[in-house]
Amino acid sequence: MPKSGQPLFLARRSYRRRRMMDAARILPLLGAVLILLPGLWGPADDPVPDTGRGGLYLFVVWAGLVAAAFGLARGLEPALEEEEKAEGAPELHDSFLRADEGDS
Repeated sequence: MPKSGQPLFLARRSYRRRRMMDAARILPLLGAVLILLPGLWGPADDPVPDTGRGGLYLFVVWAGLVAAAFGLARGLEPALEEEEKAEGAPELHDSFLRADEGDS
């Protein structure tokens, strides 16, 4: 760490991208915990299980996980495309189009 007393500068874009990647890694674990949570609910006063409330809870958790994964994927898409361009990987669809043009 620098001894000048200045805080370490992190670029805002790369910092946000890394935090979004961390969130994408944690999302499956969070989903597993939330889905297994109804098993820990204590029994109600009556012996009949409340399956309606449990089913609604599972549907809301599932929909929330889908929405969170969609949002993370949309947020990370530009960063992943930027990484592919930086590595210099050839685009596959362009090479297939060129090969098809020579056949006809």
